[in-house]
Amino acid sequence: MKKRIVLLSILSVFMLVNLNVAFAQTKPNAKADTIQKDTTKKDTAKTTAATTTMQTTEPTTEKTFHQVLKEKFIEGGAGWMTPILLVLVLGLAIVIERIIYLNLSRINTQKFLEEIEKLLQQNNVDGAKELARNTRGPVASIVFQGLDRYHEGIENIEKAVVTYGEVQMGRLESGLSWIGLFIALSPMLGFLGTVVGMVQAFDDIEKAGDISPTIVAGGMKVALLTTVFGLISAIILQLLYSVVVSLIESLVNQMEDASISFMDIIYKIKK
Repeated sequence: MKKRIVLLSILSVFMLVNLNVAFAQTKPNAKADTIQKDTTKKDTAKTTAATTTMQTTEPTTEKTFHQVLKEKFIEGGAGWMTPILLVLVLGLAIVIERIIYLNLSRINTQKFLEEIEKLLQQNNVDGAKELARNTRGPVASIVFQGLDRYHEGIENIEKAVVTYGEVQMGRLESGLSWIGLFIALSPMLGFLGTVVGMVQAFDDIEKAGDISPTIVAGGMKVALLTTVFGLISAIILQLLYSVVVSLIESLVNQMEDASISFMDIIYKIKK
């Protein structure tokens, strides 16, 4: 009995000690939790304040040229800006096709005529015709027409070269009339949009019964934007038109020089 009482007293003391230790450990943990909560609140407040200051001090990003152009196109009105854009796109398509065609038509005429002369000196007319047929460009086509009448006499050869040279010049100049039409249409469409915008502005004044900048601004903006885009389209097409014309002139000079050199070769061999 005494032993049981002693054991129970020892166990009770041990349990009290453990409870005191646990209670002592939980107190600082609670304090740490409260401290952590306070620090997290302070940190979140600091971060929110920093983000707000960064947002207020962050500079606004500038718009790109493409974005500005798109906005002005929409402000000008799709009904008047779309025809100007269509004219510009069609004109650019024809110009690009002409530039590619004219650049591919250029060859080394001196080397080509030297090879033709060598073949004719060897009396290989068929080989010269085959070389001219397989060579691209108007110069080779003119030479082929002359070689096709090689056995008919010098006058017939010269007539064939001159006649087919005119045909090749017409092929080189094809599409120029369409480019000229689009160059004329672009500012005309812009001025048409200008007139319509002015009429719209006067209609707004009439409806409001008063003249103020806010009333007139819409119609005036349409008028000015259509004029600007029409003039820009015409300027771009005019510059590219000049490039195409210069390429044609260069090829025509090349054709004339090659025709004269080819006829000199024919005269030399026919003697």
